[in-house]
Amino acid sequence: MRDFDAVSAILNQYFTGLHYADTKRLRSICAPQLTLRSPGVSKTLEEWLSLVGARPVPAKLGHTFQYKILSLDIVGEQAMAKLECPLLDYHYIDFIGLLKENAQWKIVSKMYCNVLPLPQE
Repeated sequence: MRDFDAVSAILNQYFTGLHYADTKRLRSICAPQLTLRSPGVSKTLEEWLSLVGARPVPAKLGHTFQYKILSLDIVGEQAMAKLECPLLDYHYIDFIGLLKENAQWKIVSKMYCNVLPLPQE
C-alpha cells in the first residue's frame, strides 16, 4: 500500500502543479529525462515546463480543481496512471508513466490527448 500512496501523492502534486502553473513543483516530481508525447508532438521536460510557465494559470482564472485519477496500475517499481485533466478550455486525458529508482517515484513519461472541449461557463 505504501507505493500506491506514494504514487497517488505524486499524481496529486502533478494536478496541483498544472492548476497553479507551478513549474518548480512539477520539476520536483519529474525525472530530468522526462518525455512528453502526443501525436505530432514531442517535448523535453524543459520545453514542457517553459510552456506551462508561459500559459494562463487556471487557478488565477477561477477554474475549479476537477482533476481525477481514472486508473493506476503498479507492477514492481513501475506505474502507469490514466488521469482526467480538465485544463483551461480543454479536457485532457494524460497517461503518466512513473518509475521507482533509488527508493523514489518520479514521472518519466507523459502522453496526452484532448478528448473534447470543455463547455463554456
